[in-house]
Amino acid sequence: MKKILIIHTGGTIAMMEDKETGAVQQNQQNPLLLHTDALSTIADVKVEELFQLPSPHITEKEMLLLKKQIEKSIVEDEIEGVVITHGTDTLEETAYFLDITVQSDIPIVVTGAMRSSNELGADGPYNLISAVRVATSDSAVGMGVLVVLNDEIHTAKNVTKTHTSNIATFQSPQYGPLGIVSKREITFHHMPTIRETYDIEEITKNVVLLKAYAGMDDQVLRAIRTIQPNGLVIEALGQGNLPPKMVPELRELMDSGIPVVLVSRCFNGYVQDVYNYEGGGRRLKDLGVIFSNGLNGQKARLKLLVTLEITIDHDELQEMFYK
Repeated sequence: MKKILIIHTGGTIAMMEDKETGAVQQNQQNPLLLHTDALSTIADVKVEELFQLPSPHITEKEMLLLKKQIEKSIVEDEIEGVVITHGTDTLEETAYFLDITVQSDIPIVVTGAMRSSNELGADGPYNLISAVRVATSDSAVGMGVLVVLNDEIHTAKNVTKTHTSNIATFQSPQYGPLGIVSKREITFHHMPTIRETYDIEEITKNVVLLKAYAGMDDQVLRAIRTIQPNGLVIEALGQGNLPPKMVPELRELMDSGIPVVLVSRCFNGYVQDVYNYEGGGRRLKDLGVIFSNGLNGQKARLKLLVTLEITIDHDELQEMFYK
Protein backbone atom coordinates (compact mmCIF):
# COMPACT_ATOMS: atom_id res chain seq x y z
CA MET A 1 0.00 0.00 0.00
CA LYS A 2 1.10 3.55 -0.69
CA LYS A 3 2.30 5.77 2.15
CA ILE A 4 -0.13 8.67 2.52
CA LEU A 5 0.21 11.66 4.84
CA ILE A 6 -3.08 13.07 6.12
CA ILE A 7 -2.84 16.61 7.47
CA HIS A 8 -5.82 17.90 9.46
CA THR A 9 -6.16 21.69 9.62
CA GLY A 10 -9.68 22.21 11.04
CA GLY A 11 -12.89 23.43 9.46
CA THR A 12 -16.45 22.12 9.44
CA ILE A 13 -15.20 18.62 8.61
CA ALA A 14 -13.59 18.57 12.08
CA MET A 15 -16.42 20.26 13.98
CA MET A 16 -19.58 19.12 15.77
CA GLU A 17 -23.07 20.60 16.02
CA ASP A 18 -24.53 21.46 19.40
CA LYS A 19 -27.91 19.73 19.27
CA GLU A 20 -29.53 22.24 21.62
CA THR A 21 -28.34 25.51 20.06
CA GLY A 22 -27.50 24.43 16.52
CA ALA A 23 -24.08 26.11 16.81
CA VAL A 24 -21.26 24.36 14.96
CA GLN A 25 -17.90 24.50 16.71
CA GLN A 26 -14.63 22.73 17.40
CA ASN A 27 -14.29 20.26 20.25
CA GLN A 28 -11.14 19.29 22.08
CA GLN A 29 -10.78 16.13 20.00
CA ASN A 30 -10.92 16.08 16.22
CA PRO A 31 -13.71 13.61 15.29
CA LEU A 32 -11.87 12.71 12.07
CA LEU A 33 -9.26 10.88 14.14
CA LEU A 34 -11.91 8.22 14.82
CA HIS A 35 -11.79 7.25 11.14
CA THR A 36 -8.02 6.72 10.90
CA ASP A 37 -8.20 2.95 11.39
CA ALA A 38 -10.79 2.58 8.62
CA LEU A 39 -8.36 4.22 6.20
CA SER A 40 -5.67 1.61 6.91
CA THR A 41 -7.33 -0.75 4.42
CA ILE A 42 -6.71 1.79 1.65
CA ALA A 43 -3.23 3.10 2.43
CA ASP A 44 -0.36 3.16 4.88
CA VAL A 45 -1.58 6.27 6.67
CA LYS A 46 0.35 8.77 8.73
CA VAL A 47 -1.77 11.47 10.43
CA GLU A 48 -0.73 14.94 11.58
CA GLU A 49 -2.78 17.76 13.09
CA LEU A 50 -0.82 20.77 11.90
CA PHE A 51 -3.35 23.22 13.35
CA GLN A 52 -7.07 23.41 14.12
CA LEU A 53 -8.50 26.55 12.52
CA PRO A 54 -11.79 27.46 10.88
CA SER A 55 -10.93 28.38 7.32
CA PRO A 56 -11.68 32.13 7.65
CA HIS A 57 -8.74 32.15 10.09
CA ILE A 58 -6.33 30.69 7.52
CA THR A 59 -3.72 33.12 6.20
CA GLU A 60 -0.76 32.85 3.83
CA LYS A 61 1.31 31.97 6.91
CA GLU A 62 -0.60 28.71 7.41
CA MET A 63 -0.53 27.98 3.67
CA LEU A 64 3.25 28.36 3.63
CA LEU A 65 3.52 26.15 6.72
CA LEU A 66 1.56 23.45 4.87
CA LYS A 67 3.84 23.72 1.84
CA LYS A 68 6.96 23.32 3.95
CA GLN A 69 5.51 20.43 5.96
CA ILE A 70 4.57 18.57 2.78
CA GLU A 71 8.00 19.02 1.21
CA LYS A 72 9.71 18.00 4.45
CA SER A 73 7.60 14.83 4.71
CA ILE A 74 8.34 13.91 1.10
CA VAL A 75 12.06 13.95 1.87
CA GLU A 76 12.11 12.57 5.43
CA ASP A 77 9.21 10.10 5.37
CA GLU A 78 9.15 9.21 1.67
CA ILE A 79 5.42 9.76 1.47
CA GLU A 80 3.73 9.02 -1.84
CA GLY A 81 0.66 11.20 -1.47
CA VAL A 82 -0.92 13.85 0.74
CA VAL A 83 -4.49 14.49 1.87
CA ILE A 84 -5.38 17.76 3.59
CA THR A 85 -8.67 18.31 5.41
CA HIS A 86 -9.68 21.96 5.42
CA GLY A 87 -12.60 24.31 5.99
CA THR A 88 -14.48 25.05 2.77
CA ASP A 89 -14.62 28.87 2.90
CA THR A 90 -10.98 29.28 1.85
CA LEU A 91 -10.27 25.72 0.72
CA GLU A 92 -9.79 26.72 -2.92
CA GLU A 93 -7.23 29.35 -1.94
CA THR A 94 -5.09 26.98 0.11
CA ALA A 95 -5.32 24.36 -2.62
CA TYR A 96 -4.25 26.85 -5.30
CA PHE A 97 -1.41 28.24 -3.18
CA LEU A 98 -0.04 24.70 -2.74
CA ASP A 99 -0.55 24.00 -6.43
CA ILE A 100 1.79 26.82 -7.48
CA THR A 101 4.37 26.43 -4.70
CA VAL A 102 4.88 22.76 -3.75
CA GLN A 103 7.86 21.33 -5.61
CA SER A 104 6.63 17.79 -6.20
CA ASP A 105 4.48 15.73 -8.57
CA ILE A 106 3.07 13.39 -5.92
CA PRO A 107 -0.74 13.50 -5.53
CA ILE A 108 -1.86 16.24 -3.14
CA VAL A 109 -5.59 16.23 -2.43
CA VAL A 110 -7.56 18.79 -0.42
CA THR A 111 -10.99 17.92 0.94
CA GLY A 112 -13.56 19.24 3.40
CA ALA A 113 -17.22 19.02 4.34
CA MET A 114 -20.34 21.13 4.29
CA ARG A 115 -21.91 19.33 7.27
CA SER A 116 -20.30 18.85 10.66
CA SER A 117 -19.35 15.40 11.85
CA ASN A 118 -22.48 14.65 13.90
CA GLU A 119 -25.08 16.17 11.57
CA LEU A 120 -27.48 13.90 9.70
CA GLY A 121 -25.93 13.12 6.33
CA ALA A 122 -22.43 14.25 7.35
CA ASP A 123 -20.27 14.29 4.22
CA GLY A 124 -16.87 14.58 5.90
CA PRO A 125 -15.96 10.93 6.49
CA TYR A 126 -16.93 9.92 2.95
CA ASN A 127 -15.03 12.84 1.41
CA LEU A 128 -11.96 11.89 3.46
CA ILE A 129 -12.09 8.29 2.23
CA SER A 130 -12.55 9.48 -1.36
CA ALA A 131 -9.59 11.86 -1.03
CA VAL A 132 -7.31 9.10 0.27
CA ARG A 133 -8.37 6.85 -2.60
CA VAL A 134 -7.52 9.58 -5.11
CA ALA A 135 -4.16 10.22 -3.40
CA THR A 136 -3.25 6.54 -3.87
CA SER A 137 -4.17 6.54 -7.56
CA ASP A 138 -1.29 6.32 -10.04
CA SER A 139 -3.38 8.45 -12.40
CA ALA A 140 -3.24 11.37 -9.93
CA VAL A 141 0.55 11.67 -10.17
CA GLY A 142 1.57 14.88 -11.91
CA MET A 143 -1.96 16.32 -11.92
CA GLY A 144 -1.13 19.14 -9.53
CA VAL A 145 -3.12 19.77 -6.38
CA LEU A 146 -6.61 18.29 -6.59
CA VAL A 147 -9.82 19.08 -4.71
CA VAL A 148 -12.08 16.11 -3.99
CA LEU A 149 -15.61 16.42 -2.62
CA ASN A 150 -18.98 14.91 -3.46
CA ASP A 151 -17.52 12.18 -5.73
CA GLU A 152 -15.81 14.73 -8.01
CA ILE A 153 -12.15 15.53 -8.68
CA HIS A 154 -11.28 19.13 -9.54
CA THR A 155 -8.09 21.06 -10.23
CA ALA A 156 -7.08 23.62 -7.63
CA LYS A 157 -6.74 26.21 -10.40
CA ASN A 158 -10.32 25.95 -11.66
CA VAL A 159 -12.45 24.89 -8.69
CA THR A 160 -14.47 27.39 -6.67
CA LYS A 161 -17.11 27.34 -3.96
CA THR A 162 -20.44 28.18 -5.61
CA HIS A 163 -23.06 27.68 -2.88
CA THR A 164 -23.13 28.67 0.78
CA SER A 165 -24.48 25.36 2.10
CA ASN A 166 -25.10 22.75 -0.63
CA ILE A 167 -22.81 19.72 -0.46
CA ALA A 168 -22.28 20.03 -4.24
CA THR A 169 -20.87 23.53 -3.74
CA PHE A 170 -17.46 22.94 -5.37
CA GLN A 171 -17.59 23.33 -9.13
CA SER A 172 -15.17 24.17 -11.95
CA PRO A 173 -17.25 26.60 -14.05
CA GLN A 174 -14.89 26.83 -17.02
CA TYR A 175 -14.06 23.18 -17.57
CA GLY A 176 -15.92 20.90 -15.15
CA PRO A 177 -14.30 18.24 -12.97
CA LEU A 178 -11.23 16.27 -14.06
CA GLY A 179 -12.69 12.99 -12.93
CA ILE A 180 -15.03 11.10 -10.66
CA VAL A 181 -14.82 8.81 -7.65
CA SER A 182 -16.98 5.67 -7.94
CA LYS A 183 -17.29 2.67 -5.66
CA ARG A 184 -14.92 0.63 -7.81
CA GLU A 185 -12.40 3.05 -9.24
CA ILE A 186 -10.95 6.51 -9.67
CA THR A 187 -11.57 7.79 -13.20
CA PHE A 188 -9.91 10.78 -14.86
CA HIS A 189 -11.54 11.84 -18.12
CA HIS A 190 -9.20 14.73 -18.94
CA MET A 191 -6.05 16.30 -17.55
CA PRO A 192 -4.40 19.73 -17.28
CA THR A 193 -1.83 20.53 -19.96
CA ILE A 194 0.16 23.13 -18.02
CA ARG A 195 1.40 23.29 -14.45
CA GLU A 196 3.43 26.15 -13.07
CA THR A 197 5.28 26.22 -9.77
CA TYR A 198 7.32 28.87 -7.99
CA ASP A 199 9.84 27.86 -5.34
CA ILE A 200 9.50 30.39 -2.53
CA GLU A 201 10.57 30.32 1.10
CA GLU A 202 8.50 33.19 2.48
CA ILE A 203 5.62 35.56 1.82
CA THR A 204 6.58 39.16 2.50
CA LYS A 205 4.21 41.14 0.29
CA ASN A 206 0.77 42.68 0.75
CA VAL A 207 -1.70 42.40 -2.13
CA VAL A 208 -5.19 43.94 -2.04
CA LEU A 209 -8.26 42.53 -3.85
CA LEU A 210 -10.93 44.94 -5.11
CA LYS A 211 -14.22 44.34 -6.90
CA ALA A 212 -15.49 46.84 -9.49
CA TYR A 213 -19.12 47.96 -9.67
CA ALA A 214 -21.27 50.29 -11.75
CA GLY A 215 -20.52 53.95 -11.03
CA MET A 216 -17.33 53.22 -9.08
CA ASP A 217 -14.98 56.19 -8.75
CA ASP A 218 -11.45 56.65 -7.43
CA GLN A 219 -12.16 56.96 -3.69
CA VAL A 220 -11.28 53.37 -2.77
CA LEU A 221 -8.20 53.44 -5.00
CA ARG A 222 -6.99 56.60 -3.24
CA ALA A 223 -7.49 54.90 0.11
CA ILE A 224 -5.59 51.84 -1.10
CA ARG A 225 -2.65 54.01 -2.21
CA THR A 226 -2.28 55.34 1.34
CA ILE A 227 -1.52 51.85 2.69
CA GLN A 228 1.11 51.32 -0.03
CA PRO A 229 0.41 47.70 -0.95
CA ASN A 230 2.85 45.72 -3.07
CA GLY A 231 0.14 44.84 -5.57
CA LEU A 232 -3.53 45.17 -6.45
CA VAL A 233 -5.95 42.74 -8.08
CA ILE A 234 -9.19 44.11 -9.50
CA GLU A 235 -12.23 42.02 -10.39
CA ALA A 236 -13.28 44.04 -13.42
CA LEU A 237 -16.53 44.20 -15.32
CA GLY A 238 -17.18 41.80 -18.20
CA GLN A 239 -14.16 41.10 -20.40
CA GLY A 240 -11.96 43.44 -18.38
CA ASN A 241 -13.39 46.94 -18.25
CA LEU A 242 -13.63 49.57 -15.51
CA PRO A 243 -15.72 52.70 -14.86
CA PRO A 244 -13.84 55.70 -16.32
CA LYS A 245 -13.56 57.61 -13.03
CA MET A 246 -11.20 54.92 -11.74
CA VAL A 247 -8.62 55.39 -14.48
CA PRO A 248 -6.66 58.50 -13.33
CA GLU A 249 -6.03 57.08 -9.86
CA LEU A 250 -5.24 53.68 -11.35
CA ARG A 251 -2.54 55.37 -13.43
CA GLU A 252 -1.16 57.00 -10.27
CA LEU A 253 -0.98 53.61 -8.54
CA MET A 254 0.97 52.04 -11.37
CA ASP A 255 3.24 55.08 -11.74
CA SER A 256 4.16 54.62 -8.07
CA GLY A 257 5.35 51.07 -8.84
CA ILE A 258 2.31 49.06 -7.74
CA PRO A 259 1.47 46.28 -10.23
CA VAL A 260 -2.24 45.96 -11.01
CA VAL A 261 -3.69 42.63 -12.17
CA LEU A 262 -7.08 42.44 -13.86
CA VAL A 263 -9.52 39.52 -13.67
CA SER A 264 -13.24 39.41 -14.39
CA ARG A 265 -15.98 39.35 -11.78
CA CYS A 266 -17.72 36.87 -14.14
CA PHE A 267 -17.05 33.26 -13.17
CA ASN A 268 -16.67 32.13 -16.81
CA GLY A 269 -14.40 33.50 -19.51
CA TYR A 270 -11.20 35.53 -19.70
CA VAL A 271 -10.29 39.21 -19.55
CA GLN A 272 -9.18 40.60 -22.91
CA ASP A 273 -7.95 43.93 -24.23
CA VAL A 274 -10.93 44.46 -26.56
CA TYR A 275 -12.81 47.69 -25.84
CA ASN A 276 -11.14 50.96 -26.86
CA TYR A 277 -12.96 53.49 -24.66
CA GLU A 278 -11.97 55.17 -21.41
CA GLY A 279 -11.81 52.35 -18.88
CA GLY A 280 -12.01 49.72 -21.64
CA GLY A 281 -9.69 46.74 -21.65
CA ARG A 282 -7.55 47.90 -24.57
CA ARG A 283 -6.74 51.22 -22.93
CA LEU A 284 -6.12 49.56 -19.57
CA LYS A 285 -3.64 47.19 -21.23
CA ASP A 286 -1.90 50.19 -22.82
CA LEU A 287 -1.63 51.76 -19.36
CA GLY A 288 0.25 48.71 -18.12
CA VAL A 289 -2.47 46.71 -16.37
CA ILE A 290 -1.60 42.99 -16.21
CA PHE A 291 -4.27 40.69 -17.64
CA SER A 292 -4.83 37.29 -16.04
CA ASN A 293 -5.72 34.07 -17.82
CA GLY A 294 -9.03 32.97 -16.28
CA LEU A 295 -8.20 33.03 -12.56
CA ASN A 296 -10.77 34.34 -10.11
CA GLY A 297 -9.92 37.26 -7.86
CA GLN A 298 -8.90 35.36 -4.75
CA LYS A 299 -6.54 33.09 -6.67
CA ALA A 300 -5.05 35.92 -8.71
CA ARG A 301 -4.27 37.68 -5.42
CA LEU A 302 -2.39 34.61 -4.17
CA LYS A 303 -0.55 34.27 -7.46
CA LEU A 304 0.57 37.89 -7.29
CA LEU A 305 1.71 37.38 -3.68
CA VAL A 306 3.80 34.42 -4.79
CA THR A 307 5.19 35.83 -8.04
CA LEU A 308 6.20 39.11 -6.39
CA GLU A 309 8.63 37.02 -4.32
CA ILE A 310 10.25 36.04 -7.64
CA THR A 311 10.17 39.31 -9.62
CA ILE A 312 8.78 42.83 -9.72
CA ASP A 313 9.38 43.20 -13.46
CA HIS A 314 6.14 44.09 -15.26
CA ASP A 315 6.80 42.00 -18.38
CA GLU A 316 7.82 38.95 -16.37
CA LEU A 317 4.70 39.25 -14.24
CA GLN A 318 2.52 39.54 -17.34
CA GLU A 319 4.12 36.40 -18.77
CA MET A 320 3.45 34.52 -15.53
CA PHE A 321 -0.19 35.59 -15.54
CA TYR A 322 -0.66 34.37 -19.13
CA LYS A 323 -0.10 30.78 -17.91
